[in-house]
Amino acid sequence: MLNRMILLTAFFLPALGLGAQQLPPQSGAGSSWTLPHDTAVRDNGPRTYRLTVIYNTTGPTGQIVLRQRVTGDYTRGLSDGQVEWNNVTEENAGGDTAPFAPPQKSAYMDGFRYRGDADTLAPGFFKSFPDSAYFERNLSWDTQMFETFARKFLDKLELNQPLHVVSEQDVNLPQMGTFHNRDVVLEWVGRSERNGQECALIDYRAFFNPVQIAAGGMTMNARSDYWGEIWISLATRQIEYATLYEEVAGQMKLPSQDAPQPMNIFRIGSFEPLTTGK
Repeated sequence: MLNRMILLTAFFLPALGLGAQQLPPQSGAGSSWTLPHDTAVRDNGPRTYRLTVIYNTTGPTGQIVLRQRVTGDYTRGLSDGQVEWNNVTEENAGGDTAPFAPPQKSAYMDGFRYRGDADTLAPGFFKSFPDSAYFERNLSWDTQMFETFARKFLDKLELNQPLHVVSEQDVNLPQMGTFHNRDVVLEWVGRSERNGQECALIDYRAFFNPVQIAAGGMTMNARSDYWGEIWISLATRQIEYATLYEEVAGQMKLPSQDAPQPMNIFRIGSFEPLTTGK
């Protein structure tokens, strides 16, 4: 049974801010919807979110052989644009129904702080992390992706019009490998409500992305497909909820193996505030 697996959602861009303006009401079938062009987030003090990601390792016909749940608390809105991680844990379970084992805490992430727009792909950025801390790196990368998608392109989106924000982009993962984005698409698909906030609902998706990893004696050649939704408050530009789905399928060779073996991992993530937006 595989001990630790890697899933890597790429496209890590500096997060940009958003500002406050209400979406005009729809008064009839002919009314047009528009999104705000003011792109500064309204931070009235720190706000903490919980990111939970479950990695499902499956057999060739979909039977789940291993589940790994990673959870961390992420606080934004700190001084000087800082963000901070705390309470990061990992839990493992065999099969699709067995209970998770007691959580193992990643203590080195308690108080892990950096600017929200930091280059998290820079060599040495995770210098305090163990080499095997793949899941913990993903927490930072996934969250920065949510922040970027929620803010950098908001003023460029039109209702039901796909926006191709990047294509044919290599992302270098220091000391690990590469991830190639073929085509990252954002689409504003409607309005919704979360946590008492009127929200724009943004869909994101990127398919057929090659992944190559060589780290710690392990090699992987695979394909990644990832997608999800982000609920963005029109009043504050705060994220009120986000989802993540990613499938990685290909071949992996562990140090103990003589030849590469088929691998298929599907991960499901949710990003939700623990404190109410203002």
